[in-house]
Amino acid sequence: MRAQADREPEVKIGKLEVRFLGVRNVNEQVVRANVQLREGGPYDEASLDRDVRNLYHTGLFELIEVKKDEVSSTVVNLVLEVTPKFRVLSVEYDGNHSLTSHRLKKEVSTKPNSSLDERLIKADTEKLFEYYQKKGFAQAEVNYSIERDRTTGFGRVIFRIREGVKTNIKDIRFAGNEHVSARKLRKQMEETKRWWMFSWLTAKGRLQDDKFEEDLDKVRDYYRDLGYLDLELARAKVQFEYPTPGKLVIMIPVTEGRRYKLGRVGFRGNKLFPARFLSLALNERPGNWFTPSKLDKDIEALEEFYGKGGYLDTRVRMVRKPNMETGAIDIDFDITEGEKITLESIKIEGNDKTKSIVILRELVLAPGQVFDSVRMNISKARLENTRFFEDGTVSLTPEETNIPGRRNMKVKVEEARTGNMTFGAGYSSLEKAVFYAELSQSNFDLFNRRSLFQGDGQKFRIKFQIGSQSSEISMNFEEPWLFEKQLALGFELHRVSSEYTSSFYDQITTGGSIYTRKRLFELFEGQLSYGYDLIDYRNISSDAPQFIKNLYGDYGVSKVGFKLLRDTRDKIVNTTRGNRIELINEVAGGPLGGDRNFYRIEAKGAQFVPLFKTQAQVLSILMRTGVLEKFGDTSDSDLYYYNYALGGPTTLRGFEYRDVGPKKSGEPYGGKTYGFLSFEYSADIVSPVRFALFYDAGFVNAGAYDFNPSGYNDNFGFGIRMMLMGSPMSLDYGIPITSDPDNNKGGQFNFSFGTRF
Repeated sequence: MRAQADREPEVKIGKLEVRFLGVRNVNEQVVRANVQLREGGPYDEASLDRDVRNLYHTGLFELIEVKKDEVSSTVVNLVLEVTPKFRVLSVEYDGNHSLTSHRLKKEVSTKPNSSLDERLIKADTEKLFEYYQKKGFAQAEVNYSIERDRTTGFGRVIFRIREGVKTNIKDIRFAGNEHVSARKLRKQMEETKRWWMFSWLTAKGRLQDDKFEEDLDKVRDYYRDLGYLDLELARAKVQFEYPTPGKLVIMIPVTEGRRYKLGRVGFRGNKLFPARFLSLALNERPGNWFTPSKLDKDIEALEEFYGKGGYLDTRVRMVRKPNMETGAIDIDFDITEGEKITLESIKIEGNDKTKSIVILRELVLAPGQVFDSVRMNISKARLENTRFFEDGTVSLTPEETNIPGRRNMKVKVEEARTGNMTFGAGYSSLEKAVFYAELSQSNFDLFNRRSLFQGDGQKFRIKFQIGSQSSEISMNFEEPWLFEKQLALGFELHRVSSEYTSSFYDQITTGGSIYTRKRLFELFEGQLSYGYDLIDYRNISSDAPQFIKNLYGDYGVSKVGFKLLRDTRDKIVNTTRGNRIELINEVAGGPLGGDRNFYRIEAKGAQFVPLFKTQAQVLSILMRTGVLEKFGDTSDSDLYYYNYALGGPTTLRGFEYRDVGPKKSGEPYGGKTYGFLSFEYSADIVSPVRFALFYDAGFVNAGAYDFNPSGYNDNFGFGIRMMLMGSPMSLDYGIPITSDPDNNKGGQFNFSFGTRF
């Protein structure tokens, strides 16, 4: 009874009044619908605060006040005094002659019947100005006015525009740049460029203030990286000249100042390692020009040096000290050393389908080892290269433990879609019209149907293709970690029929191979394989040359091969840097059986050189050479299927397929030795569409080991690279330069899918 008497009495709401101050352009029911307090219901301060927040969140009110009248100890009356915001009656545009109001409406967020928010209107004004600049109106001015009607509570928003003349950048000039050429400075400006014939595609060549300011920052950074620490480049001093209507010349004055060199380099706080030992980790030396970006890399190198020894918490700070006597900049690396860390355990998160063992075997760190930051970064890169996880989602981070000197490593991933089912139709100049379907899974699990055969890191692909000139069905499988060792085991099966090799016959190849692959040293991989092919020639025309008629029937080829491969390309498609080297050795027949006895040695190489960042300009150099030689009772004509020939979309693009090389009775026959060289310059038009210029040269000689290039053929041409339905496509037009009398059929169009490398 006493507990009930001590309990505070419940307070209820007597009256709840809504009172409008100023204009009343909001219905009272809107206010009441956004509050939960009701007349006759319970009252408490927390509910009142929540209701006030809800009203503010509607965006309809400028000010909300609550007045409380305590009628008794158990009853209160409430008055909600609300001041509504003005509403937008209309959004209008004045002075826009070149761009329609309908188009401008897409750039602004202020809409009719919304709350009138002057901050939002000001932001819309800036958006309109940026849009006008993007369209080439460098002298455009955009302002706004608001006409409020205090009787109705509505306002008209009017954007007032002075467009000016549509302008393209004619030139960008620099003044005061005594030691750095204007050409080099213009290269640093990524967005502000001179107008040229493809500017309508690249969206560059017109002045945009925000991007221009970013480009000036890049010029400043470039100068400072050359040692000009006192550089002055003020945006306010930049001059804009209009020599003719529609043409803009930008004049950028610079004051270079003194160029500084790096003076004394010292270390502070280093107790674990002597200064002479730490200096070996640095790339910059006294006497070099003072380059901030390179010194930042030296800071990273020092932290990495400590991290490699397990001192993960070590931090390095650079302190500059101008030397008044020498005129150089002395620096000290201020080091705060941490304790040595050992890896306690590994925690994996986010692997919903990929088995933990698949992740663990890619790591080069294990519990009990020194927690090496370099190995941690290598492990991260290896996980990313599996392509099992979404780009940018792989993270490896140290985590605190209760044990001094020990850390856990947290591996966090986000699963990506590794399975693909694609189908479609295409056209190539070689195979003509084709229909294809493909099912692939790069994270396959042969023995786990519950997870839809996913999660064990195996590779599986089945492909079906049918066309007017060819058809193909193939299946591939690979286990990259056989017996949990870094040893791959795989096989492939195929059946391919083609009519494009010659108009005199149809060719069907049925067979397969099994292989094992292993990293041998550094970045080199070795692959050992065994394959068997059954080659069948059918439907031979009655007017075919005699050597083709002799091919009628089928024969088997049993061969073993070894391939040595090194691949450092950054991307397989649209590669910008790196190289690929491949050495192939094959032996067929002899003790292996089969109907043909021969060996083949072939070398392939590709180098990709980035030229300029602008438009991602790249030079690719492709080189190939090979030798084929018979032995035993095999004759020259028996190797017709394996003979080398050039011409077509992947080799000499100015010639028809296999039309460069020895011939018999006017029909391509091929040879036992070949050499091929190709240069290709490519640049983005609008990514991922690229433009290419190329030069191809090559020779094919009848005899083995005959590397005499005197009978070479070559061509030049141009083309387009693009992605179509997820596959890279090339459209090339090649023009012969040096040719034989019987293979110059004029310029050749080539349409092909895939890459040449």
